[in-house]
Amino acid sequence: MKKTSTKITAFIVIAILISACNAVKRVPADKLLLTKNEISVNNKAIKEEIVFNQLYQKPNTTLLGYRLRLNLYNLANLNPDSTYQAKFKNNPEKYKRLSKWLSEKQVNRLGQSFWYHGIHDFLIKTGEPPVIVDKEKSNKSLLRLKYYYFNNGFFNVKAAYQIDTINIQKAKLKYDITLGNAFFLDTIKTSITTPVLDSLYQRNKFNTFLKSGNQYKTDDFENERNRITTNFRNNGAYYFQPNYVTFNIDTIKKVNQANITLMINNYSYQEKDSTKTEPFKLYKISDVNIYTDYSPNNSGLNINDSVSYKNFNLYSQKKLKYKPKAITDAIFIYKGGMYADFRTVLTTRYLNNLKIFNYPSIQYEVDKRDSTAQSLIAKVYLTPRKKYSFGTTLDVTHSNIQDFGIGLSVSETIRNVFNGAETLELAARGNIGSSKDLANPKNNFFNVSEYGVDLKLNIPRILMPFNTDKIIPKSMIPSTLITVGFAKQRNIGLDKENFTGGLSYNWTPKINHTARFDLLNTQFVRNLNPRNYFNVYSSSYSALNKISKAYNTNPSYYDDAVNRDLLIEQGTRGFTNDVLSGSGVFLKPLKPADYESVKSIEERRLRLTENDFILATSFTFSKTTKKDLKDNDFYLFKTKIESAGTILSAFANVTNQKKNANGNYDIFNLEYSEYVKTEFDYIKHWDLSKENIIAFRSFFGIAIPFGNSNYIPFSRSYFSGGSNDNRAWQPYSLGPGSSGGLDDFNEANMKIALSGEYRFKIAGSLKGAIFADAGNIWNVLDNVKDEKSVFKNFSSLKDIAVGSGFGLRYDLSFFVIRFDLGFKTYNPGKEMNERWFKEYNFSKAVLNFGINYPF
Repeated sequence: MKKTSTKITAFIVIAILISACNAVKRVPADKLLLTKNEISVNNKAIKEEIVFNQLYQKPNTTLLGYRLRLNLYNLANLNPDSTYQAKFKNNPEKYKRLSKWLSEKQVNRLGQSFWYHGIHDFLIKTGEPPVIVDKEKSNKSLLRLKYYYFNNGFFNVKAAYQIDTINIQKAKLKYDITLGNAFFLDTIKTSITTPVLDSLYQRNKFNTFLKSGNQYKTDDFENERNRITTNFRNNGAYYFQPNYVTFNIDTIKKVNQANITLMINNYSYQEKDSTKTEPFKLYKISDVNIYTDYSPNNSGLNINDSVSYKNFNLYSQKKLKYKPKAITDAIFIYKGGMYADFRTVLTTRYLNNLKIFNYPSIQYEVDKRDSTAQSLIAKVYLTPRKKYSFGTTLDVTHSNIQDFGIGLSVSETIRNVFNGAETLELAARGNIGSSKDLANPKNNFFNVSEYGVDLKLNIPRILMPFNTDKIIPKSMIPSTLITVGFAKQRNIGLDKENFTGGLSYNWTPKINHTARFDLLNTQFVRNLNPRNYFNVYSSSYSALNKISKAYNTNPSYYDDAVNRDLLIEQGTRGFTNDVLSGSGVFLKPLKPADYESVKSIEERRLRLTENDFILATSFTFSKTTKKDLKDNDFYLFKTKIESAGTILSAFANVTNQKKNANGNYDIFNLEYSEYVKTEFDYIKHWDLSKENIIAFRSFFGIAIPFGNSNYIPFSRSYFSGGSNDNRAWQPYSLGPGSSGGLDDFNEANMKIALSGEYRFKIAGSLKGAIFADAGNIWNVLDNVKDEKSVFKNFSSLKDIAVGSGFGLRYDLSFFVIRFDLGFKTYNPGKEMNERWFKEYNFSKAVLNFGINYPF
C-alpha cells in the first residue's frame, strides 16, 4: 500500500510538472508566444541592455533558463468560481449532502477558501501571463529604436522587423537596423537677447556640454539646458526656466555635420489679454521674513511678537519660543544677497535636519517698495512639531545568547528644550528572554533579562568654547550629540553593568559625505558575576577539566569521585593555582604543553572577567554615490580611526602618577585600556538590470594595544560569523586563525572580511541570491601566544575561511526578510588535507535569518 501511494504521488507530481511546462498552454490557437528578441545593427548582433530596453515587448522572465513565472501562471485556474459552481451543477446530490453536513452558507464560502480560490489568486499574482507577439507593439518598438539612434546622432536610420516562427505557437522577433553615417557638431554659436544673461553665460561657457567635433547626442543638449538654467537661477535670474533655452540645428549643405545656434529670448509674461516681453532681471533679496509658528490650516497671520536679528525678521503669532540665532543659523538666504536656488535648497535641508519643524515652505515675492522691481522678499514659513512626543517599540529577538526574547522600549522626545532648537530624547528599554545557558540551572522559560536607560541631547551646532565656523561652516549642517546611558544584565554571560557617555560632532562636508568626530567616547563595564565564568564559557571549562583528570589529586576540587569533574569555582580556581604556582601534587609530571594550555585558559578568564574602562577619541568618514533607496549601482566607503587611553596616559605622565604592581596606570583603582584602532569598509553594487545585481563588500580592521594594555577589551574586539558576515559559521564560532573556534565566544583584534553575492528576482516580491563569503580574525601584537591564532605574515592568509551558499529574500517594501543557507567551503580549523569541501553538506550547513540585506 505504501509503495502504491508513493507511485500515485509521484505520478501526480509528474503530471503537474508536465502540465506546467506546457509554455503555450494559455496561448490562443492563432497567436504566437514571444520567446526571444534579436537586434542587429548594420548586420551585426548586439547585446546592449539600453537598446533592448527600447522594446515594448520582452519575453517572459526566466530563472536559469526556465520560465518559472509563466509556468506558475499556467498552473492557475483563471476562473475558479465557475469551476467550483460547475462541480455541483453536474452533481446536485453532492451539493445537498455537503450542505447537510456543513450548511449552504459554508459550502458557498468554501469556494472562496485558499484551496479552491486563494491558491489560484496567488499563482496568478505571482506568475506571469504569456507574452504574445503583437504586431502593433512591434511597430512601436521599431519606432522607439529609430528615435534612440536618432537621439545619438544617426539621422537617417532605416529599420525593419520580421517574425521568425521557431516552434509550434512560438516565435522570436528579429529587428534589423541600418544606421547610416553619424552627425557631428560643427560650429556652435549663441544668441542671447538679455545682456546680463549673455554675460553670465560667457563667464561659465567652459563647462558647456556642446563642443565642436563631438557626435550629436540629445542628452548633451538637455544637460546643457539644465546647466544654463542652474547657472542663471543661482545668480539672480528668478523667473528663468529651462524652456527659454532652445537650439537651432542646421544640417543644410552639410555632410554629416550640424551647425548649432543656442538661443535664449527675453522674458515673456502675460499682462491682461496681451503677452509682453522684456529683458530678464537679476534679483536681490531685500528682506528675509521668518514666520516661526505658521499653521497651514490658518491662512491668516496674526503677529503678536517679533524681533530683528542680523538682518533677519522673526515673527510669531504667540510669544517667540526660539533664540533668534538658533533659527537664523539655518537660513542661507541673506538680505542684500542675490537670489539663488541652491540657497533655498540648503536652507530647506538645514531646517529639516533640526527635526523641530514640519517640512518648511519658502516663498518669494517681488518687493513693491523697489521702483526698479529687482528685489525679492523671502518668506520662510515654519510649522513647529509638537514639543513632546511619546513612542514605544516592541521587538521579538533571537541571538546567539537568547533563544527567544521580547524587548520593549519607551521614549519621550522634547523639542526645543532650551529654546535653541535642541532635541532631548529620554528612553528606557527592557528585555526578557529564554536561554539554555548553563548559568540558568532552574530552567525557567524567561530566565534572562536586561534593562537600561539612555539620554540623548542633539544640539544643531558645534558646541565648543571657540568659534568653529571657519573650520566647519554652517553649510555643512553641523551638530553636537551628547549621550549618557546605563544598562544592566541578569543571567546573560557574567551579568554586566554598562555605563556609557559620549560627546560627538557630526557634519556633512559635501552631499553624500558624512563626518563624525567623537571627542569623548566613554564606556565602563562592570562584571557582576565573574565567578560564573566557567558556566558561561563551557569550552574553557571542558579544556581545563580534561587536563585536570590527567593530573589532579586533590579530592576537594570535585564532588564526584567517579567522574572527577572540577567544581565551579572552588575546583577550577584551585587546580589552576596548583598548576601555575607549581605547588600542586599531580598524578604524573606536568607536560609543558598542558601547562601552557592552563596558562592560556587563565589569561583568557582574567581578561574576560576584568572590569573595563575605555576613554576613546575617534574620527569616522563615509562617502557614497547612492542617490536613493532604489539606486542599485553605487559604492560606499567608510573609514574610522580610534584612539583609547592616550589622554589618560598623557595626564598620568604630566602629573607623575605612580604605576601599579603590573607596571600600569590606574584610574579609580582600575587599569584603563589603551589602544589604537582603524577600520576600512568598502561596498560596491553593480546593477545588471532586470533586478539582477552583483554586490561586493570588503572590510579590514585592526586594533593594536600599547602602553597601559597588552590586549583589546572584549567589547572593542572583532568576531567572525553570523548573518551579516561569513554565513557558513555561527557568530563568534570562526577563528582566530586556524585554531578551530575552540572557545564559546571567539574574538581577536584583527579582521579581514570579503563577501560577494549575485541577487536576482524569482517571482514577484520573492528574490534569490547566490553568495560567497571569505575572511577570519587573528590576534596580532597582543598577549596571545597560540601560533594558530596569531597572524604572523602573509602566509597566515591561508587561514582565510570560505563559505558559500544561497538565500531567499522576501521584499515587503519597507524591509526585507532574509534567509541564507551557508556551507563551509574551506575550513581553516581542519587539517590541510581536510579543509576543502569536507563539510559541504546540509547536515553541517548554517541557516541564517536576517532583516534587510547584509550589505
